[in-house]
Amino acid sequence: MELVVQPLGRSFAVKAGDNLLEVLQANGVPVSYSCRAGRCGTCRCKLVEGKVLESAGDAKLTNPGGGSHVLACMSVLTESCVVEIPEPDEIVAHPARILKASVVAIEDLTHDIKRLVLKSPKPLSFSAGQYAILQFTPEHIRPYSMAGVADDDTLEFHIRKVPGGRVTGYVFDTLKLGDAVRVSGPMGTAYLRRKHEGPVLCIAGGTGLAPVLSIVRAATALKMTNPIHLYFGVRSSADVYGQAWLDELAQRNPNLHVHVVIATNEPGTRHRVGLVTDAVSADWSDLRDWRAYLCGAPPMVEAATLIAKARGIAMEHIYADAFYASPD
Repeated sequence: MELVVQPLGRSFAVKAGDNLLEVLQANGVPVSYSCRAGRCGTCRCKLVEGKVLESAGDAKLTNPGGGSHVLACMSVLTESCVVEIPEPDEIVAHPARILKASVVAIEDLTHDIKRLVLKSPKPLSFSAGQYAILQFTPEHIRPYSMAGVADDDTLEFHIRKVPGGRVTGYVFDTLKLGDAVRVSGPMGTAYLRRKHEGPVLCIAGGTGLAPVLSIVRAATALKMTNPIHLYFGVRSSADVYGQAWLDELAQRNPNLHVHVVIATNEPGTRHRVGLVTDAVSADWSDLRDWRAYLCGAPPMVEAATLIAKARGIAMEHIYADAFYASPD
């Protein structure tokens, strides 16, 4: 059997039953990976031709059907196939780790958002925009995005209280300074593409600002010269947070342009009013050659994806890890 890898234009013989990620790595094909267990999504690639057997959850046979995406670490080769992977300049490889950390700060950012800061004796290697799984107790486990950069000596997370939420209720009502937290990661594919030199669109809804802050902080620290337009959408002015961080970043990075959008029309507001996706749609008619980072609730991410595509951004250049609220 022959596996053809695109866009590198290479081909090599493999055996039925081989793991796709292991085949790519054995043949020197650059591919992102982290957990190797089907959880993080980092090794996601596009199946263009042929079939693979996906072993994540219930095993299923997947064929392209117009371009199916599969996780390389969970894909077993069953026949000749063509696989398209991200460009080599977008590859990241942060082996997943489990760290023991402790709470060094819990601060109120808004009426329902807290800033959680953790300290670990060992650093967590990650790319800006990725997330980790936080385990506060065996019964309180949830994913949250890092808001800082890998060079920081602490890990920063923004946590919104979900009504009836068991995990967020624990964080707000029980968690205290000095408590131990288990950190597993990194995970996620919406990380900063450092070699892209064109314009960047960042759309954040609510605590989706955390990974966007990580991306903008990293781009600023790296002295990237890309024009960056950051749209931050919330329900009301009471839900706006991080304004001082955004102002400070804009002072340090002349290429950063911040747009705060609130959904409710309040007397005397200094923010734009409406849906954040409508603001993007009104501001831009052509986004070809841009990259987009979308972070927030699934409906916002889905609407933003449609707008980005309609304005000319290719799907492979739209990076998103939607936030799913859960009472668990």
